[in-house]
Amino acid sequence: MSASGGSKAIVAAFLANLGIAITKFIAWFFSGSASMLAEGIHSVADSGNQLLLMLGGRQAKKAADKEHPFGFGRERYVYAFVVSIILFSVGGVFSIYEGIEKLTHPHELTNAWLPLLVLTIAIVLESFSLRTAVKESNPLRGSQSWVQFVRRAKAPELPVVLLEDVAALTGLVLAMLGVGLTVLTGDPTWDAVGTLAIGTLLVLVAVILGVETKSLLVGEGATEDDVAKIEQAIAAGPEIERIIHMKTLYLGPDELLVAAKLGFAADQPLLHVAAATNVIEQRIRAAVPAARVIYIEPDVYVDPNLTAPPTDAIVIKGLE
Repeated sequence: MSASGGSKAIVAAFLANLGIAITKFIAWFFSGSASMLAEGIHSVADSGNQLLLMLGGRQAKKAADKEHPFGFGRERYVYAFVVSIILFSVGGVFSIYEGIEKLTHPHELTNAWLPLLVLTIAIVLESFSLRTAVKESNPLRGSQSWVQFVRRAKAPELPVVLLEDVAALTGLVLAMLGVGLTVLTGDPTWDAVGTLAIGTLLVLVAVILGVETKSLLVGEGATEDDVAKIEQAIAAGPEIERIIHMKTLYLGPDELLVAAKLGFAADQPLLHVAAATNVIEQRIRAAVPAARVIYIEPDVYVDPNLTAPPTDAIVIKGLE
């Protein structure tokens, strides 16, 4: 997986979630805490999420073929979408169901110290996982806020891991409150309320990630900053008269397609246009390294406001 995929953050999150899931299920088995069961399912879902993200990164490396001439870069978006919707929603819906079940059929907690101990350990481990994700994200985030980074990132793995870890830490705090209030008051309703809160949180995160990943699947263009860099690179030399129009599209998190119709002087020979096109492509790639696929269409710009074609316009027989 490329550096933008945050492989260290994914591995750290997988190891943390797997270990935490085991301890949570042990605590649930001996205490009967609904919050612990919900948190255990949450951690299992998160562990599966990391495996899917790693699988998506592996699939995206496959070489292009005749059926997929632009490669498989968007595989990462597909697997991130599966993560954001199915696993998160399954965890969230199960937690809500378990919370409702405990509200209608409450029972007292036993060995309440055990889930509290496990939750404390889990909070520490999740904090390390979140710290790794933050360190991996900061070089890519630059001056953007965290909200802007999640919304604008073209590599889906880091936003998924970040939101997972934030949701996990928040869920652990909610579980701690639910179990703690149950111990203090003797009322198991608080444990069920904590479970419902965890489920609601997971569903909310699933919706946020689903919306963002859907946008990447449909197809997003370059950011405003990158578009400006590309336009500046094209216009930096004397080769063309103007940019007639340009479109961009991310074929994958690390591969940008640039298609531009450029206005050349009508009297330039073909050899000169070909050489100029190569120079422009080099400048674009230097300005935006992700722009790996570039298609340039040479044309002659004609002002649409003119009442008559220019005297030097080239007329091709049959296209008058």
